Amino acid sequence: MKYMLLMQFSEQTADFPSIATWTPEEIQAHIAFMMDANKKIADAGELVEAQGLAMPEQARIVRAGKDGAPLITEGPYPETKEFLAGFWIVDCESPERAYEIAAYISAAPGPGAAPLNMPIEVRQVMSAPTEEL
Repeated sequence: MKYMLLMQFSEQTADFPSIATWTPEEIQAHIAFMMDANKKIADAGELVEAQGLAMPEQARIVRAGKDGAPLITEGPYPETKEFLAGFWIVDCESPERAYEIAAYISAAPGPGAAPLNMPIEVRQVMSAPTEEL
């Protein structure tokens, strides 16, 4: 089964110090951890895709206008504390294995090499509607 792991991050809480306050070495250690995690998941044959996302100030919210043309607004809004920082799509045998992978990623190092314990949302990728529908 395929699962999407969504890495949430926050710039505004004590749990997640703003990345602007991290030293270059802490940022490099975090990136190295993520690259190593991706390699381990790929070596296990479970990685489908993994990507980091641009910072929220580069995000745009798009809706269809009256004539179907894109209506674009900046987003997310400044009061937003958490944002989607990256994602993985994994193909593994069980939800429990997806949870194990998510827990491993959650412990990526932050300032002072302490594990961040970031929330990672795990959602099954649906290839078709459920039988109930």
